[in-house]
Amino acid sequence: MQKIFRKVVPALILASCFLADQCAVAQDHGPKTKATGVLSVAVYNDFAPFSDHNAGIDIDIARALAAKLGLQLSLLPFPAGDDVNDDLRNMVWKGHYLGYGPADVMLHVPVEPSLIAHNDKVAIFSPYLRESVRLVRDLKKIPTYSNLDTLSGLKIGVDKASIGAVLLLGAQDGKFREDVKIYASATEALEKLKAGEVAGVIANEAEIESVLKQDARFQMGDISFPMLPRNGWIVGMAVKKENTELKEALAAATAELIASGEMAKIFASHDVKMVQP
Repeated sequence: MQKIFRKVVPALILASCFLADQCAVAQDHGPKTKATGVLSVAVYNDFAPFSDHNAGIDIDIARALAAKLGLQLSLLPFPAGDDVNDDLRNMVWKGHYLGYGPADVMLHVPVEPSLIAHNDKVAIFSPYLRESVRLVRDLKKIPTYSNLDTLSGLKIGVDKASIGAVLLLGAQDGKFREDVKIYASATEALEKLKAGEVAGVIANEAEIESVLKQDARFQMGDISFPMLPRNGWIVGMAVKKENTELKEALAAATAELIASGEMAKIFASHDVKMVQP
């Protein structure tokens, strides 16, 4: 489920902060973080432009949150499991059987009602992004796009662990299956698009923006599947349920980052437009 969500405006908690030390953000953040002076943040491995080799949007957000809380940052990168429930168990409330985790907070968690209902040991909160699946096409090979049938007979690239791959492979009883080109990552698929090896790519909007950087040869637009959320999905973060002080501090810090425009600047530094929930 997480693999599918990866590949799917919070209310302001602080109205204002007039003095540098007036906000409670850096003061009440839970017994563990107070004792260690460190905020450990779980981020996905191999998930550009959000987190890849200790760089990306989520990495910068983690740094900004730690700074707001007056803590040192400790990153805990991890590979996505088969299911977001596994990721929450391993990285938020229990720890992995291989010996790593849990972290204080996990980033890039879908703020999704059924996920929240099935995970009573965690608190999922502070949405900071709305993600959407898009089709980006080579304008020479696909001058216009009207519906899925437009793609018939054309090579379309997808990330192997993405919702785009699942949906396109299954669309219209497998009609497009022979023309789907599967790559190890969205980045690789998009580089193949730039090289002319595929006519289009189905990927998350942020992935497309970060690689193509407004290249005029390509155009990004909507693509519709029956199972695809019409308005995309919202992404936030998660902490252990009982860690209410840390949750409140992170929520306040996130709200500040959004209200000040700092969050949007983080996204822009990676050539990605921040789409607020």
